[in-house]
Amino acid sequence: MTRIDFYFNVDNKFRQVAELAEVALPRQRRLFVFTSGNDAATQLETMLWTHTPTGFLPHCRSNHPLAAETPIVVDCEGTALSHDDILINLTPAHPSFFSRFRRLIELVGMDENDRMEARSRYRFYRDRGYEIRSHDAAGTQE
Repeated sequence: MTRIDFYFNVDNKFRQVAELAEVALPRQRRLFVFTSGNDAATQLETMLWTHTPTGFLPHCRSNHPLAAETPIVVDCEGTALSHDDILINLTPAHPSFFSRFRRLIELVGMDENDRMEARSRYRFYRDRGYEIRSHDAAGTQE
């Protein structure tokens, strides 16, 4: 069954993805980041390129020929799923394909609309019997 983690009080979701990637990649984990659209995917890619001045978080879009070999795949359509390790959801709804992944990470921002949408997703997962872990990201961000 998919392990689900909610990170609440995230002040910058793209930076949080980069920070999670910095922890996951040395452990040989792969990330599939599902964004709400092409603009959000582009903003995330910029963060992955620039997060650390001397580092690089290897990523590509899901339609790239190397997506199956790249540790971080960025997608906004949900049709080309290249692996089933960790899904990070940056959309307001639950991804219909979330259960094929070993782990799902939901990032919840500070504004009330984002929190309301997250509560709905939380209830959706809970009502289907998924165990959910919650993390307060406010204490871990700069």
